[in-house]
Amino acid sequence: MLPRIAIIGRPNVGKSTLFNRLVGRKLAIVDNTPGVTRDRKEYEARIGGRDILLLDTAGLEEAPPDTVAGRMRASSEAAIKQADLILFVIDAKAGLTPSDRAFGTWLRRQRVPVLVVANKTEGRHGGMAALEAYELGFGDPIAISAEHGEGISDLHSTAAAMLPEEPAEEDEDDKDRPLRLAIVGRPNAGKSTLLNALLGEERMITGPEPGLTRDAVTSEFLDDTGRRVRIVDTAGMRKKAKIVEGLEQMSVGATINALKEAEIAVLVLDALLGLDEQDLRIARLAEREGRAVIIALNKWDAVEDRIAARRGIEDTLQTSLAQLKGITVVAMSAATGRSVDKLMPAVRETLERWNKRVPTGELNRWFEGALSRHQPPLADGRRIKLRYATMPKARPPTIVIFGPRAEDLPEDYRRYLVNSFRDAFDMPGVPIRLQLRGTTNPYVDQD
Repeated sequence: MLPRIAIIGRPNVGKSTLFNRLVGRKLAIVDNTPGVTRDRKEYEARIGGRDILLLDTAGLEEAPPDTVAGRMRASSEAAIKQADLILFVIDAKAGLTPSDRAFGTWLRRQRVPVLVVANKTEGRHGGMAALEAYELGFGDPIAISAEHGEGISDLHSTAAAMLPEEPAEEDEDDKDRPLRLAIVGRPNAGKSTLLNALLGEERMITGPEPGLTRDAVTSEFLDDTGRRVRIVDTAGMRKKAKIVEGLEQMSVGATINALKEAEIAVLVLDALLGLDEQDLRIARLAEREGRAVIIALNKWDAVEDRIAARRGIEDTLQTSLAQLKGITVVAMSAATGRSVDKLMPAVRETLERWNKRVPTGELNRWFEGALSRHQPPLADGRRIKLRYATMPKARPPTIVIFGPRAEDLPEDYRRYLVNSFRDAFDMPGVPIRLQLRGTTNPYVDQD
């Protein structure tokens, strides 16, 4: 059974527009007239690399059960009870209404994870309008414009992290399911040359001119263990200010889509140029998509002072890419093939860490030790009490910590917990998600 995501909200907040955006087709009729959608629609879609069943529902309205609006609401409520995740859409331009607040109170009683989506936030100040959604008590809202496609990438990654873990059989090392890699980096770093070296043939056109690859090209090969590997060579990503041609904009979009579909991102660096801010942006983009990253330090044979070059890259990684602490770096020459054979073993080791699940007992022994070494700080003069931790999913490893006012933990203590977890369970180079859940909700009725 595919996990189900239901889109709900008042009439005319943009639910069907969001539905069409997520499924990639205009399946739902969209109009400014409230109540156009009456029957809920279901369609398979892909969210953050996960196959899901997406439900578009009629607008939630207060109405007698024997009216059309009442039956529409009953249909929407049935969809909610079947869902694994609710996308609660509000109109950020209009602001929160009494109906939004009432439905928010009702949703909190349904025991289904809820992600608030503040729609219609296009424009310079659109994100500010989404802040009012914090009042609903569901945590961080996602600001989007379903019509213009803004914020959809954040919605993909956040929603995917909130879904139930994939069935165990999908996580098994099944040779019929290919390992998925994306080769990313700046133009002319040697991405296509590396792909050719892995394939053992001249699959991609290469040369000194930057930007020869314009589309994301997928190839498959068998690694030395006999497992299929599906690898995507992507166009080089330049700084946003330099992306002016429509074709290049589409190439960058294809690269981002390739990252969403991949398990591991291989970031190719030109060792002669070192690690610059654009490389870091690409690595951070992969991390935000929840992908593990390996650095392929290409053209290593042309570097004269290798000790200084290696030290410079490691220093930059430590100071500017802490969220992927301990990332694996493989020095190689794709043109000559030297040390290319070290890449796939590093990929498999990183994939194993990315897939790693920690048993609850071990997890809470680590958690108790982390708290005893460094107590949570005060917030508003009161100490935050953290109760227990769970790990609901891997791919990437995700920890959920519960406790009164846990969401008030400052950023530096959150980093401490993530780094402590990474060190305790040997997870260098993979993104780690930390989610905080308060055990009491001040918005729930106390009657």
